[in-house]
Amino acid sequence: MTLTLINPPSLPTPKGFNHGILVTGRRLLFLAGQDAGDAHGHIVAPGDLVAQFEQVLRNLKAVVEEAGGTTQDIVKLNIFVRDRDAYVANLKPLGQVFRAYFGSHYPTMALFEVSAFFREENLIEMEGIAALE
Repeated sequence: MTLTLINPPSLPTPKGFNHGILVTGRRLLFLAGQDAGDAHGHIVAPGDLVAQFEQVLRNLKAVVEEAGGTTQDIVKLNIFVRDRDAYVANLKPLGQVFRAYFGSHYPTMALFEVSAFFREENLIEMEGIAALE
């Protein structure tokens, strides 16, 4: 069972993500879009993108761990934000939170700015794929 990072020299060197991850011999876990809801379904930290980002990662971690994995098994993340400029303005604190959950492991990632979420208070949502042993 292996994960092989794919970063072709013909593409820019990735920072904070990988261009591809080849998965061999693992089970796939598809992670539904997670928002900043707590265990009671309440959105945490209205108006605070960094705090909501951390809650989203906490929720993704809970799903992966329930399936017997860790955040190191996440190979793909799609990040949806309401305000791309706010995300870019908070890259440093967002990166600190990300490293607290992922260390130096970087999944393949994409960032999308969306006009709205199901719940108005949401500033961010993430979905992804984990490759479990």
